[in-house]
Amino acid sequence: MKTERKGGRKTRRSTAAAKTKTKAAQRVFEGLGVSPGVGIGVAHQRESGEIQVLEYQVPARRIPEELERFHGAVARSRRQVAKLVAKAERFHGAAAEELGYLLEAHLQMLKSASLIGAIERRIEDTRCNAESAVMSEIGAIVENFAAMNDPYLAARGQDVREVGLRVVRNLTKTSYTGFGQLEPNSIVIAEEITPADTALMDPRQIRGFATVLGGAEGHTAIMARSLGLPAVLGVTGLIGGAKSGDTVIVDGSNGRVIVNPTARCLADYGRRRKALEREARSLTRLRNVPAVTRDGTRIDLQANLELPRELAQALAAGAEGIGLLRTEFLYMNRDDLPDEEEQCAALSEIVAGMAGRPVTVRTLDIGGEKLATSLGPHVSEGLNPALGLRAIRLSLKRPKLLETQLAAMLRAGVCGPLRILLPMISTVYEVHEVRKCLHKVARRLKRRGVKIADPLPPLGVMIEVPGAALVADSLANVADFFAIGSNDLTMYTLAIDRGEEQVAHLYNPLHPAVLRLVQFSIEAAFRARIPVSVCGEIAGNPRFTPLILGLGVRELSMTTNALPRVKSRILRLDMQAATQRARTIMDQSDSGRISALLDDFNEAG
Repeated sequence: MKTERKGGRKTRRSTAAAKTKTKAAQRVFEGLGVSPGVGIGVAHQRESGEIQVLEYQVPARRIPEELERFHGAVARSRRQVAKLVAKAERFHGAAAEELGYLLEAHLQMLKSASLIGAIERRIEDTRCNAESAVMSEIGAIVENFAAMNDPYLAARGQDVREVGLRVVRNLTKTSYTGFGQLEPNSIVIAEEITPADTALMDPRQIRGFATVLGGAEGHTAIMARSLGLPAVLGVTGLIGGAKSGDTVIVDGSNGRVIVNPTARCLADYGRRRKALEREARSLTRLRNVPAVTRDGTRIDLQANLELPRELAQALAAGAEGIGLLRTEFLYMNRDDLPDEEEQCAALSEIVAGMAGRPVTVRTLDIGGEKLATSLGPHVSEGLNPALGLRAIRLSLKRPKLLETQLAAMLRAGVCGPLRILLPMISTVYEVHEVRKCLHKVARRLKRRGVKIADPLPPLGVMIEVPGAALVADSLANVADFFAIGSNDLTMYTLAIDRGEEQVAHLYNPLHPAVLRLVQFSIEAAFRARIPVSVCGEIAGNPRFTPLILGLGVRELSMTTNALPRVKSRILRLDMQAATQRARTIMDQSDSGRISALLDDFNEAG
């Protein structure tokens, strides 16, 4: 022991205590919570996966050798992806399906004649080395994707980037580090985590992860949700603010990363984690429970589907139908257009798989900023893609695209109840034109002796632009049902791009203008006696449930993961009280007041 004399009296302290460093202060970082839950553990900071690529000229006589080197790297990349497929077999359910889709997409890219050919041409035309050619071509593709307005499709650019980096790693013989050596209860901190990285994660060791890059619509986020790993992406300052060995909390529900939490904070989050585990066990028991409010109002809860692989997950969550089946998956990651037979087979499998539950299939919502390689000859990027040739506008301009889709839908309608939904409608004329096309296609199929849905499927309209909401009375006279797409309706009403970080905070579905357009649409549907649903993000957020139902909606469609929590909120809801609160809210002109009224209602039960 050391002895010190202070103020005439002796004090003692141990040598070990003298050397103990002051505990680092708690730091809180904000990001995008993409996978709910609480993860508590020890930070493992992963080194950046960026590769330094030198650019140099290749002599003309060595171009064939450089092409051979490139082809060898592509071949090795294909073998590596095949090995990842084998590793992914340890996953089950949605995680296995999502990863299977992703790896198949990677293999298709590595076999893509257009992508491989474009890189070959760069090598031949500019005589640059293979690494540089790959990075240049991938960079151009990613830049185009980055300009997209749609977060889901914009995130596909990262898939292309990941494939390119894999090829470059093989060209440069750069080793790849996984997560096999992590200690139990690890929290992974990284600049970026790719979907393939998640295939190497063991949920028994890893409690969550946080990254500087990434978004909610990317495969990494989808995989995190499928695996049940709490995750926060897009965390500015994370790399410098956390180091390996730090205690870290990942709050995937609220988008927070807490480094070196205080004892009180740690205890609080420990309780939250246990509460979430209890809640998850409780929600799983709601699968077969009807969504009925306390005063007896029945609500129809359906699922939004991006991919056919999500069907089993939707059924497991208790979805009573598919309220929105996006058909874009048929056109992505390919160079050719899907024909009628291929589309019919894919849609028939889904309709049959729902075993009599209704399936609402949306026609192609792509174009402008959502360019698919297969649509290259049919559309070019405009000056303002969000306001350009897209969705129903593209379908009507290129009727063969529409006719092929409608034929496949009519044939799939033999397998079960199917509805057809039209995106980005703004005029009655557009609905009339599609209905004429539908009858034309039906007559052609009947002449061929092909079985089709009888009667013809209902034809519905998406209300997602202000013009459609303002003429909803007219549209209700020519449509069989409405589906309110709150995401685009909010974006177009407020002129806010959620992907633009400088204005994203202004995006607010509780803005009075947005709510009034929603109300106009609902009331127009009531007057015309046609069904109306909501299929945007607000449908899957329990916070908004009392307001949407209070306005009269009885059908909600959402991501599969949101179904149990929304159902839980409905079971605790008094419809009469919700209706009264919705009326009060619609009398308000201030977003802050609207938000307070809604939150007060939710807190009261």
